[in-house]
Amino acid sequence: MYNKSTCVKLTALLITVFLMIPIAGCVERHLTINTSPPGALVTLNDEQIGNSPVTVGFNWYGDYRVSISKQGYETLNTHRELARPLHDKFPFDFFAQVLWPKTIEDEHQWDFTLTPYKAADRDELIDKANKMQLQATPELDNSAQKAE
Repeated sequence: MYNKSTCVKLTALLITVFLMIPIAGCVERHLTINTSPPGALVTLNDEQIGNSPVTVGFNWYGDYRVSISKQGYETLNTHRELARPLHDKFPFDFFAQVLWPKTIEDEHQWDFTLTPYKAADRDELIDKANKMQLQATPELDNSAQKAE
């Protein structure tokens, strides 16, 4: 079926392919988070990653919960979407992560601005609490009107 020369060539090709796999490229993914002001504690998906500016490696794309806190500023709780690039979608992912001979650097950057903390006015808080109480229990409002 196969002659000896063809078998030797096929074996050499397979050995070459298997030897090239360890030198195949890969994708290095990094996310940098900057804040204004810098030095805020950054938490991604309930894991503290450090003080900003901070760079972290990641393995998946999608929605991330972000929490940023710093003394003297309002704590920021939000989420951000990390969109998948073309080299992470089928069939391009196979070429990028297995066959491409170089490393692909996938860098992302998010910027956040913190709001300075402002203590609420005591009288304003009491007024809001009374209004909320009346909205939550309308029967109290009616009984107050009947008493008048």
